[in-house]
Amino acid sequence: MNYDVILIRYGELALKGRNRDQFEDTLMRNVRNVLEVHPSVEVYRRYGRMYVQLNGENPYEVMEKLQAVFGITSISPTIQVEQTEEAIKEGTLRLVQSLTPAPRTFRVDTRRADKRYPMPSMDVNRMVGTHLLRNIEGLKVDLHQPEASVKIEIRTEGTFISSETLPCAGGLPVGASGKVLLLLSGGIDSPVAGWMTMKRGVRLEAIHFHSYPYTSERALEKVKDLAQKLTKWGGSVRLHTVPFTVIQEAIREHCPEEYNITIMRRFMMRIAEKVAQKRKALALATGESLGQVASQTLESMYTINHVVKIPILRPLVAMDKSEITDIARNIDTFDLSILPYEDCCTIFTPKNPATRPRVELAERYEQKLDVEALVNDAVARTELEEITAKPRDVVTDLF
Repeated sequence: MNYDVILIRYGELALKGRNRDQFEDTLMRNVRNVLEVHPSVEVYRRYGRMYVQLNGENPYEVMEKLQAVFGITSISPTIQVEQTEEAIKEGTLRLVQSLTPAPRTFRVDTRRADKRYPMPSMDVNRMVGTHLLRNIEGLKVDLHQPEASVKIEIRTEGTFISSETLPCAGGLPVGASGKVLLLLSGGIDSPVAGWMTMKRGVRLEAIHFHSYPYTSERALEKVKDLAQKLTKWGGSVRLHTVPFTVIQEAIREHCPEEYNITIMRRFMMRIAEKVAQKRKALALATGESLGQVASQTLESMYTINHVVKIPILRPLVAMDKSEITDIARNIDTFDLSILPYEDCCTIFTPKNPATRPRVELAERYEQKLDVEALVNDAVARTELEEITAKPRDVVTDLF
């Protein structure tokens, strides 16, 4: 079928009142960005709808990209016809005749957004249904479980006929809710946290703590590959790589083993807060889930949070591991996350970490460290790389 227009629907944006134009402008910009590889398409919007004029581009290639754009709830490939009875009847007939396999049952649903059109929606349904029954042998009406559901939208900007509705990512358009800095490890959880944060409209940057030579360059490459997976959903991701070895060695040398993870996480938060301030990010995000590991108890979170003033978002905090894993598979990060390259959190894990660390004890142990100097040195040596959707060099010797 040679479709003319992809019709884009969005849900939450309709609730944004006076800010609606701002959200729609952001969404349209994101749609145009993701469709840059399709130079012939034109993107435009009218009240309550957005459209992609295909101009000969492959509709399914375009729709595949649109399905990963946050802020879109569903899309339909449509043919556009004139606002006349004859054009609507013939356009619907042409669409149904093109379907494979040929449907045996159908229903018609009309939405008359343009009230200037004289025929009521139910009358349009009957008119079109009668035309289909007369021209397609063996076709029957089924209002409950039809094999083909024909949808007609009569709007001021055009009349659009479709038989397919594809679900999309939903949420809010990336960039509509400010910027967040994600603490990105090489595990399963943090990429999912980044994805869920982007779904609420934030622009994402990431920070990774690298402990070379305890963690390999392959571990860092895995993190970069995970960041690239996220670009599918929110555009390029700026990755800040922090040299963390000196800090971890100092903690191991001067602090009690059971507090190593707690103090290490406190340092991460201090460093991330400084980087966030430089990048004008309004919050940090982590992949922590309450009770999943020893460092993710409420007491641990309280003690770790105590060193920063910036908000810390934990979108996975109430989720089970199985729920997180399901999302990781759906967004195509799971197989990368389970590659056997350890991050800095797993390398220095003590046998018996404190599960209920106290702020006053963490502060006492940190007195043996020059906290400010260590943090400032790590921030100064942090490297920045922009990760884009462009394919990265393939690593063949992973094992």
